Amino acid sequence: MSHWLARRLFPVLATAGLVTIGLASTIWWGPELLGRTAWALPHDLWGTMVAARRLWQLNWGGLYTSPTGLVGFPGAAVILVPVVAVIDAAGLSLRIPGAHNAHPGAWLLAGPYEIAISAVALFAADALAEHLGVARGQRALLAAASAVALWSVSVRWGHPEDAVAVGLLLLGILALARSRLPRSAWLIGAAAAVQPLVLLALPVLVMVIPPRRLPGLLARAAVPGALLLGAAVAANWSATLGAVSRQPNWPALDHPTPWIFLAPHLAHGAVASGPARILAILVACGCAVAAGRGWQRARETGPWRPEMLQQVLWWVAVTLALRSVFEPVMVAYYLWPVLAVALITAATTWSSLIATAVAAVTLTFASQVPWRGPWIWWTPMIAGLGITLYLARVRPRRPSAAIVQPDG
Repeated sequence: MSHWLARRLFPVLATAGLVTIGLASTIWWGPELLGRTAWALPHDLWGTMVAARRLWQLNWGGLYTSPTGLVGFPGAAVILVPVVAVIDAAGLSLRIPGAHNAHPGAWLLAGPYEIAISAVALFAADALAEHLGVARGQRALLAAASAVALWSVSVRWGHPEDAVAVGLLLLGILALARSRLPRSAWLIGAAAAVQPLVLLALPVLVMVIPPRRLPGLLARAAVPGALLLGAAVAANWSATLGAVSRQPNWPALDHPTPWIFLAPHLAHGAVASGPARILAILVACGCAVAAGRGWQRARETGPWRPEMLQQVLWWVAVTLALRSVFEPVMVAYYLWPVLAVALITAATTWSSLIATAVAAVTLTFASQVPWRGPWIWWTPMIAGLGITLYLARVRPRRPSAAIVQPDG
């Protein structure tokens, strides 16, 4: 245990800091800055906790019915079942925070828990950086910058499923780099079962998997999501298929983008995000073909070289960015997966890491502005993602100079 703590000291400290700052900012600093008495809490979390309670009560039919607001795979609720069980045992309510529930006691349990499980992304990033041979000082900065970016997902918006899914995806990529394909398949499958946004990275990963191993890997990866979604469909097929296929979002509440004009409109002012995400997957496939032309040798030569792993991670960041490029309605935390992966690819050099960290932190806080116009918010955010990816790009390593031995 002590050896593990020594190896993962930086993500442990970053997690502790994020939990402390997260609780302080939601129950103390945030309300004071806003001039309110109610706690400044991530309201989105409450709907997912209601879904988790229904799972805990074996009510699969209510997983996708009001007020859960669930539109992804059931894994988003599964990861919250442990804390919901404790909340129920403590006799605390899951009533949505508001004027009549200004200080919900459930947050004192749910807050630290959801921030802690979100930190799986920090530990995965540190493990990848260690595998790449990144120095400890750079790993410390990586953990700090990654924790700041993670604030948007966990503390501000309350979507630990995004962080857990990306963390599992990164661990799956690390297993793939070590030629541990079965383990990689289960990790990637678990990631998709929690938040299917990680499927955007799958075409890139397919390009580095030996063709003879591909059917087995894909079959294993499909099992977790298929089991969970299949159980929900069997319990209430109309609500489940309607939510998962249309994936409604509300432009009056979040940030509409230029794609809003092409998105199918639903009832109550919502639009369907599902079709745009299909377009993002198609473009991700094109990126994989473009990137994978030089990766054929990696399919058969065992563990990857560090440069190969960096390239794969960078292209994964590019494909994850496609969600933001094509999304008709966006929320600030949609940017985070790109920032999380880009910071890892930049971590091998101080100059690249510092520049990428500054860009990621700036974009994290700039994205919280409440602009609503289709162009005014989306344009600078996409430009910021482009700058971050450019700063984190994989630079070819210079060959070491040959040592010339003097004659005689």
